[in-house]
Amino acid sequence: MTCKHFGACGSCGLYESTYIEQLTQKKQMVSGLLNPFYDKEIEVFDSPTSHYRARSEFRIWHEGDVCTYAMGNSQKNGAITIEECPKVIAPIEKRMWKLLEHINASNKTLGHKLFAVEFLATTTDECLITMLYHKKLDEEWSAEAKVLEQELECKIMGRSRNQKVILSDEFVIEKLNIDGKTFVYKQYESGFTQPNPAVNVKMIEWAITQAKRVGHGDLLESYCGLGNFTLPLSHYFDTVLATEISKRSIQAALENCALNGVQNITFARLSSEEMTDALNEVRVFSRLKGIDLKNYRFSTVLVDPPRAGLDEGTITLISAIENIIYISCNPHTLARDLQRLVQTHEVVSAAMFDQFPHTEHVESGVFLRKKSGK
Repeated sequence: MTCKHFGACGSCGLYESTYIEQLTQKKQMVSGLLNPFYDKEIEVFDSPTSHYRARSEFRIWHEGDVCTYAMGNSQKNGAITIEECPKVIAPIEKRMWKLLEHINASNKTLGHKLFAVEFLATTTDECLITMLYHKKLDEEWSAEAKVLEQELECKIMGRSRNQKVILSDEFVIEKLNIDGKTFVYKQYESGFTQPNPAVNVKMIEWAITQAKRVGHGDLLESYCGLGNFTLPLSHYFDTVLATEISKRSIQAALENCALNGVQNITFARLSSEEMTDALNEVRVFSRLKGIDLKNYRFSTVLVDPPRAGLDEGTITLISAIENIIYISCNPHTLARDLQRLVQTHEVVSAAMFDQFPHTEHVESGVFLRKKSGK
């Protein structure tokens, strides 16, 4: 990927190296962190080098009556205006510049006190555009935005303080081909989604490969989100208990189960710490009413925690489960947690996923199996 803003824009910090060199550097970093626990070759899953990001946010910069897109600068002390962003997927790219033209031609209705625009798109060309304002949105705004929605063939929402204006929908529908099956995901504007669809598929298929190694029992999943991993993995287990703290994500997960005709998953709105307390019978939660935890026979657990990694209670809990699939957005906290987990388990497989090309960020995954006698 080439971009005229390399070096000035703070979004892509790795631009002087070729993509192969970037992958090599990231692999060396992840391998070095995992080496105390896994001395074999790690699998590397690469990304398209451009047009890979399906979720993106841009600031709006005002120069008189003219609006432009802006990003934080590389010095992290201000912003620069941009004229291109080749990392966004085609459904965003083909709309974002037309959107800007309409904003600047709208006699201030759309541009006045607009401070940011968020895009959420799919590989099937759906696009949801959220426009963020420092003003109350009125009927004039809605009427003009509705016309724009038709012209751009997208969905548009407006947000300001204590106000959300939905013109049509607040979600997009993504369809992904995963391990020979098509899965449908309803993705909400305010919910978490994996930003790189191509690498997301590779992550899920790697997790499926690990699930096929097990081939029995029930699955416990923590941090399940909208069911990104849950739905495909459910085909390889008898039943699934998946937990997530976000109400919106649980709502999306339940809707996605229905959309995909999956019936062996139970979702519970619990944090990882609450899940641990519930399974250890430390606390009783009304949110688990009607769910008999004693009926589950967990052969495998999947965790996909935030950058901070796993809490002590969750590590203790999953250490008792035969197989662990650990997806990590921070290889440093993964390595920290492995210091505990390898006391009871051994790392059987490890992988690196380049969700964020041209940045130092990298995702990784390990599959652990319980040691004999532990």
